[in-house]
Amino acid sequence: MTTTRPTAAATPAAVRQPAVRVLRAVLRRLLGAFAVLLGAATVAFAALQLIPGDPVTVMLGPGTAATPEVKAAIREQYGLDRSVPVQYVTYLGHLLTGDLGESFQLQRPVAELIGDQLGPTVRLGLAALALAVLLAVGAAVVTAGRRPALRALSSLAELLAVSSPSYWIGILLLTAFSFQLRIFPVAGDDGFAALVLPAVTLALPVAGMLAQVLREGLEAALGRPFALTARSRGLGSAAVVLRHALRHAAVPVVTLTGWLTGSLLGGAVLVESVFGRPGIGALTLQATTNKDLPLVIGLVLLSALVFVVISTLVDLLYLVIDPRLRNG
Repeated sequence: MTTTRPTAAATPAAVRQPAVRVLRAVLRRLLGAFAVLLGAATVAFAALQLIPGDPVTVMLGPGTAATPEVKAAIREQYGLDRSVPVQYVTYLGHLLTGDLGESFQLQRPVAELIGDQLGPTVRLGLAALALAVLLAVGAAVVTAGRRPALRALSSLAELLAVSSPSYWIGILLLTAFSFQLRIFPVAGDDGFAALVLPAVTLALPVAGMLAQVLREGLEAALGRPFALTARSRGLGSAAVVLRHALRHAAVPVVTLTGWLTGSLLGGAVLVESVFGRPGIGALTLQATTNKDLPLVIGLVLLSALVFVVISTLVDLLYLVIDPRLRNG
């Protein structure tokens, strides 16, 4: 009788394969992130070159009488007298060291200006995202697989929230809760009360979209064999939804949440303006109005960085939600 002995090399190879897959996935993610940031930086630089007019004139402001010698000195100070390829290489070199340049209008480093205004926007975005997820999960869990009338009423409310412009929602909330009821302040960033209405304004459209997707995923999951097996073991409807169906329905919602989180930065421009809040939105509006090109470019790069970070976090959440992906 012959016996087969396991080869000694089989076990180390089997152990190495998951590590190699993870390392390749990390390298692909890093290369993709670098490509996105490089592309955003290149597009921003090209836009700076293609915008009509003299950057020095924009920097000095309209109606400023400056001699050609003064303009030449400013052009030399900012390296605008060099060729475009040299400017591009210098520009990328500064970005690698974290130098985003200096604002034309405010005469301060762009990184410093963005850092000063980033905190209020981050607080607003996180509060809006947490509220949107809470509302979406609550609405989807309560209405999934329930009576058609309740589901239709929830779908109508979600459709209205998704289709309503943020500034219109903000104005309605201001009129009702600030001007008439006087519960919340009209403007500013002073304490928790000033955060409530802007966060609700940003959260409602996001919550409406997430609730629609999550409800469809829950209803599809509730019809699968694992849900029927759980019910046969005596689990109630709420337990089946929370313990089993919610996890299966969460993967597309995580993808959508990541995309919508990036869009919150754009929504903050209008919301912060409506509520008179400081933040990246107000800074973006000021930069575009004044044609402050270095500041606009810095904000574009910030948006690209936010996209890269959120995409990476979404990929990691996939592994937490669906363990099968860890061995893929």
